[in-house]
Amino acid sequence: MTQVLKLAPALVLAVIANIALAVQPDEMLDDPAMEARAREISAGLRCLVCQNENIDDSNASLARDLRLLVRERLVAGDSNDEAVDYIVNRYGEFVLLKPRTGGWNWLLWAAGPIMFLLAAAVGVFYVRKRAETPVTDDHLSAAEQKRLDELLKG
Repeated sequence: MTQVLKLAPALVLAVIANIALAVQPDEMLDDPAMEARAREISAGLRCLVCQNENIDDSNASLARDLRLLVRERLVAGDSNDEAVDYIVNRYGEFVLLKPRTGGWNWLLWAAGPIMFLLAAAVGVFYVRKRAETPVTDDHLSAAEQKRLDELLKG
């Protein structure tokens, strides 16, 4: 246990160093305002290799290419939206960590609530229909009841 405690700080430093080194110094722009814009854009773009990280946090080579592409577009004079649109046009909307709600994507955003409302309506209909159906015990014929009695006495 004491060995684990001795190794814990080194492990924490290794993880922090790994995250901190995702954006390499040679990728950074000289202008701090442009670099801040690039970081803001990168925070919303998904690493296509890791799929659960933004491109700033990923060490994948494709994430590096995307970071460089974002900076290249900013240096070319694109606004933040134009840079994002360029990357989305090239890689598809999957590259966005938070998909847009416009176009046909509204159907994907609305599918969950629509399915919930549909399931609730079916449930209410089923419960009401079931409550309307009377429960009777006289559904056996005389012969069936006699046979049942014989089996139960058996």
